[in-house]
Amino acid sequence: MADMSVAERKTVIAGFHGGSAKVRLTPALPASRVSLRAGADAVAGLSKSLGVKLPTKPKTSAATKGRTAFWLGPDEWLLIDETGSDLMADCAASGVLHSATDISHRNTAIIVSGPAAAGTINSASPLDLSLAAFPVGAVTRSVFGKIEIILYRVEEETFRIECWRSFAEYAFGMLAEGAEDASL
Repeated sequence: MADMSVAERKTVIAGFHGGSAKVRLTPALPASRVSLRAGADAVAGLSKSLGVKLPTKPKTSAATKGRTAFWLGPDEWLLIDETGSDLMADCAASGVLHSATDISHRNTAIIVSGPAAAGTINSASPLDLSLAAFPVGAVTRSVFGKIEIILYRVEEETFRIECWRSFAEYAFGMLAEGAEDASL
């Protein structure tokens, strides 16, 4: 009888580490991700089915029990689940009109933490990352060097950078250089 093995998803930056005395760079844990599009009339039904209230204002996020929703546009969200739950099934169970695409294979994330985290990110990003302009829970789509990212402020000194896995090594390398500069 054949041995039935299940492949384990690893991020392209698994095992990477970096940073400096003032900032730490770590690959985020593998997660499920869904790109969600829906009209305003579907938000309540999707929120109930997903177990997280979809944010409806720019630069906002919502998180509960290992599941996070990022507002990316008037009818667009990025959903991330780190618990292993089936986001696509939860979207389908909502009973409302929407478009959901599983992008778990496309994206990965890097966690940037420490007192020089904002300076490290600003080495290749034009965003104002002061707490007044980008408070805890804020999220936005932006550029980092030559790539598009989604930046989320998890805590005062902790950020999550979502990027396409094909650009993850580039992003990690840019962050590693930025961490050295931010520590000077």
